[in-house]
Amino acid sequence: MKRSTRRAAVVAAAALTATLAASLSGAGSVSPSAAPAVARSGARPAVSANPPHLVTERAPVSAKAAGALFGCQVPGASVVCYGPQQIRKAYGIDTLINAGYGGQGKTVVIVDAYQSPTIVADLAAFDQVFGLPDPNLQIVAPDGLTPFDPADANMAGWAQEISLDVQWAHATAPGAKIVLALAKSNNDSDLQSALSYVVDHRLGDVVSQSFGEAEKCYGKNADGTTQPGTTLAAQHRIFARAAAQGMTVFASAGDSGSTELSCDGTHSILSASTPASDPLVTSVGGTQLFANPTTGTYQREVVWNEEKTFGARAVGGGGFSSVYAVPAFQKSLGSLPSRGVPDVSYNAAINGGVLVAYSATAPAGSFYLFGGTSSGSPQWAGITADIAQLNQGSLGDINPALYQIARKTPGAFHDITKGQNGSGGIGGFTAGTGWDAASGLGTPQVGALALALAGAR
Repeated sequence: MKRSTRRAAVVAAAALTATLAASLSGAGSVSPSAAPAVARSGARPAVSANPPHLVTERAPVSAKAAGALFGCQVPGASVVCYGPQQIRKAYGIDTLINAGYGGQGKTVVIVDAYQSPTIVADLAAFDQVFGLPDPNLQIVAPDGLTPFDPADANMAGWAQEISLDVQWAHATAPGAKIVLALAKSNNDSDLQSALSYVVDHRLGDVVSQSFGEAEKCYGKNADGTTQPGTTLAAQHRIFARAAAQGMTVFASAGDSGSTELSCDGTHSILSASTPASDPLVTSVGGTQLFANPTTGTYQREVVWNEEKTFGARAVGGGGFSSVYAVPAFQKSLGSLPSRGVPDVSYNAAINGGVLVAYSATAPAGSFYLFGGTSSGSPQWAGITADIAQLNQGSLGDINPALYQIARKTPGAFHDITKGQNGSGGIGGFTAGTGWDAASGLGTPQVGALALALAGAR
């Protein structure tokens, strides 16, 4: 089987156990079966868990009135977390939703592997706690649904990814339909098959993929053998069909800086992550967002790099492709060696992560603190569904428009100018003014971005 490359970080590492216990008096660590495996063959979600921590303490009623529900959502908490209200405020998503543009009439497709038997119940719990409307959720498994084994850490990791992806796509596009498309495993061949089904049947307007791996490992098994028909060229043809049908495609850029695991999963190598490196995909990197944890008022952001606390797989992905040349939309950036990623970024921090309901391998009603670039891809997809409603039509491949907007529309992005994404002592890039391989064009200021992106179509 091929190595798993989950791009999600459902991370709150063991190093935070003491501080979590102090700030969330009900917190406890998850059983080992809930932590995703590192070394299975195939694409990995961008969810890392070492292990995640259960968030149970609620804030006092006075804080609830201001928008906080959990102890990590109040000023002064040693570990910070955000709910939908805070994230919407920080990035200006509430300006669209409050104006009636919450993705109504649009569909976000989440591509994941295996399944979560509790996703419907978990989504309902998430919506109830945060006051979100009932979702329109459809689950499809084109090649059959693999039975869930809670003792399989790889499957548990993907179940965590599913909870994060579905809930936060819904949080940012509460009026959109969500289609959860499940591959029968995280082998590249199975994920490619599910993606092909999604595109060939045009199941939605926007697609999110919170997983990836080193470019040279795509379609290869851990023993070096290949999976027939599973190539970067074949994957690119699927993305071309998506663009031709007006579908927008996102992918997480990775959680290990400018590196990925080797094809046998034994060590790190310099590599951009696929599918994020494909020029027809909008690649989402990671930042650490500093905002008021109760109100969501934006303060600042830096490149996501929590390696000192959580290890080498808690760093926003970025770098340059070894396969794709510089695309036309990046020509204006100067002398890049090849296709650069990420295109954009989003909050991916662990200390400063998002709250997610998860019970596939935990008690019903459990909430966890999740981080990683997996968080950004579904949220960017939800924002794009909102903008597509404003546009009165799907947006298609948005990369050319994003780079044009960054040049011509001040205020459409938070330009991240501080931090670097070196990981494990290998490679890394430093943020600066404009696009860089640590943070891309930056994070969205949704009010200005929405008007510019809708106007560009």
